[in-house]
Amino acid sequence: MIKAVIFDLDRTLLDRDASVEQFITHQYLRYKKSLKFVPRKTFVSRFIALDEQGYKGKDYVYQQLAQEFEFDKETVEELYQDYHASFNQHCIAFQGLQEVLLELIANHFRLGLITNGKGRFQMDNIKALGIQSFFETILISELEGVKKPDPMIFERAMERMKMPPEACVYVGDHLENDVQAAEKVGMTAVWKKDRKEEESWGFHSIPHLTELPALLQKMNTKEERSCFLK
Repeated sequence: MIKAVIFDLDRTLLDRDASVEQFITHQYLRYKKSLKFVPRKTFVSRFIALDEQGYKGKDYVYQQLAQEFEFDKETVEELYQDYHASFNQHCIAFQGLQEVLLELIANHFRLGLITNGKGRFQMDNIKALGIQSFFETILISELEGVKKPDPMIFERAMERMKMPPEACVYVGDHLENDVQAAEKVGMTAVWKKDRKEEESWGFHSIPHLTELPALLQKMNTKEERSCFLK
């Protein structure tokens, strides 16, 4: 019986692609005079490409932009600091986020969150989405000293929630860091797929967060029936 649902953050609860595009567009407009007449579309598209969906450090991203467009060191540092200070003002949730979490709580599921990233930065984003209070435990890799896909961070979450692996579902977008890693520690994984054409690889999968409550109900009903037949 599934009793706990533990989530990833970026591209699972937070629509990071939309958030990044909105942030970097606003950053361009605010720093336009310092950006040496680089066209807005060029600046935005290069940032998004270099960012690699959040898997590249922003120090690297801004340094690369500086080399390509010949920004001075002061401008690069300002842009980097502004990213960490202002990104949370542009956080966009996936459709139905709070409603889904409230429905899960109403159905007596306990909620947790595991995310890779900087401690304060990720917590500011969680607060910006207005969802911090929904989770019993929140683990951020920088603060924990371990990051996904290391099994330790998953085990630590279950320990804090006092839940065995078989009672937990982990929901995330990354096949290796989220889905396969959660399965390796005995959790059931739900893959929030980014594109419909992606193969399911035999895992539970959903294209939209709003489909999660029905899937969990189906999983628990199937398990109840299986136990009854035994």
